[in-house]
Amino acid sequence: MSTWLITGCSTGLGRALAEAVIGAGHNAVVTARDVAKVADLADSAPERVLPVALDVTDPAQVASVVQRAGERFGGGPDVLVNNAGYGYRAAVEEGDDADVRALFETHFFGTVAMIKAVLPGMRARRSGAIVNISSIAAAVTPVGSGYYSAAKAAIEGMSRALRGELAPLGISVTVVEPGAFRTDFAGRSLVQSATVIDDYAATAGQRRKENDTMDGNQAGDPAKAASAIIAAVESGDPPGFLLLGPDALGLYRYVADARAAEIAKWEQLTGGTNFD
Repeated sequence: MSTWLITGCSTGLGRALAEAVIGAGHNAVVTARDVAKVADLADSAPERVLPVALDVTDPAQVASVVQRAGERFGGGPDVLVNNAGYGYRAAVEEGDDADVRALFETHFFGTVAMIKAVLPGMRARRSGAIVNISSIAAAVTPVGSGYYSAAKAAIEGMSRALRGELAPLGISVTVVEPGAFRTDFAGRSLVQSATVIDDYAATAGQRRKENDTMDGNQAGDPAKAASAIIAAVESGDPPGFLLLGPDALGLYRYVADARAAEIAKWEQLTGGTNFD
């Protein structure tokens, strides 16, 4: 039995993961901004489930949830899953500065705050696992999702460095890049800019909520994604990078191949920049 702390458990992948962790017999600290939305997760195993209100942009709540986890389950979290977040769509020029900063506060700085809160305990125990939920958008960077892709890319860059820093201490770090899963990410959880510029109608405009047909039609099963994450964490050698979904795999390979081809095309120019 281990103790999992999962952010953003009210719906979607976070809720599916919470249910799977509880079903596997682990302790679970399940969080949401509105604790009432996760209170029912404790019904089946109240002795192993602690529902807590958590806004990852609130330092006091971040510190409190880690402290309460330790008090309730006799030690800090063994596994932290940074899942809290939401989608944001806008052409880069359309994006509102306040909206973009709020996006990064939740996705990137909220993730960092949670990591910093659990690491003292994990370092003391010389064990632990950190799972940071990213998105295939970090690799594909679709038009209309530039800011969301940037926030996830920031998480990935930080996570790769963190993995190297923590490996000698017995703590793993895994970035998860899901493809399209049947959650409300493209529905209730999707925010977009109020500004609409007609020149982007054929590009970013096609990804605005009113033009999106993805919601409810995604092929990915959140329950299977949750099982895959648990399997990776419990493998004994968790991966640094994990794609989830055949769509994510196909898209990632396409992007990697295209980048390799472009590197090769410009290789002569690239290699000619040293002093003679």
